[in-house]
Amino acid sequence: MRVLSVTHGPTVPGGVFEETVENKGHTLERWVVPLGGTPQPPTSYDAVMVFGGSMHPDQDDEFAWLEGEAEFLRATLADAVPVFGVCLGAQMLARAAGARVEPATVPEVGWFEIELTSEGRNDPVLGTLPQPAEAFLWHQYTFAIPEGGTELARTTACTQSFRLGRSAWAIQFHAEMTLRMLEAWTAEVPSELPVPRDEFLAVAAARIELANEQGRALCEAFLAQAA
Repeated sequence: MRVLSVTHGPTVPGGVFEETVENKGHTLERWVVPLGGTPQPPTSYDAVMVFGGSMHPDQDDEFAWLEGEAEFLRATLADAVPVFGVCLGAQMLARAAGARVEPATVPEVGWFEIELTSEGRNDPVLGTLPQPAEAFLWHQYTFAIPEGGTELARTTACTQSFRLGRSAWAIQFHAEMTLRMLEAWTAEVPSELPVPRDEFLAVAAARIELANEQGRALCEAFLAQAA
């Protein structure tokens, strides 16, 4: 398959999702949106994956390229091209679908228990997660479930995942994250950490292997649906 990875900067790549695509023998293309350029039309791809970033989905005054990405995602949804959004990518999918995106009641930074809804437990993609599942979160914004969408997972604070139709999935948690990515994020904004950086990274190092296994399983399940 031909898979497009949509990213928003050098420290926020597709992590284990991109690794999984390449290990499965698919063709991976990348669109780093802030650098400009435009990808092929969504129907040129068999699947689209959209990842995180430090910006927020409503900061168009500061990041003028956000609307261009939203337009691409609107076309992706309209053409029913399989798409998977992570964190900012999930928020941008919600925006493209006309749903509300806004600051969360409380930020979530660290490891949290993710509760799958009954629909999530039966979903062909999110249903690959154990229940309960532990996942890594780092976000200050949240999203409403788009009209016609289905909530698949949540924490006590907010929705963590939705599915829209039969081809679009969104997750707020970072299933794609590698330890190297997390080291870069914690160096960039240590002020957002709930504990000292060394302690934060030590916990991550102990949990990253299982988190990566879950991320690969999610990506494989998404690619199977796309196929």
